[in-house]
Amino acid sequence: MRPAKGTYVVDTRTARPGEVMGHVGPCVQLRPPAGGVEWDGPPGVLREASPQERLSAGTARANARSRGEICR
Repeated sequence: MRPAKGTYVVDTRTARPGEVMGHVGPCVQLRPPAGGVEWDGPPGVLREASPQERLSAGTARANARSRGEICR
């Protein structure tokens, strides 16, 4: 799986949702929706986020932005 930058996926090792920030080699760089430390996800452990998971991630991001925790 090589998801597009800006999309949401779920790391099945931890059930954590992440926004795709980029790709380096075979790995996908992910960031928590509300901001934080990025991590690498091997393509074999990622799955597309469901509509409910995307909505939840977007809400977490909007809440963090309203608190001034992330800038974009």
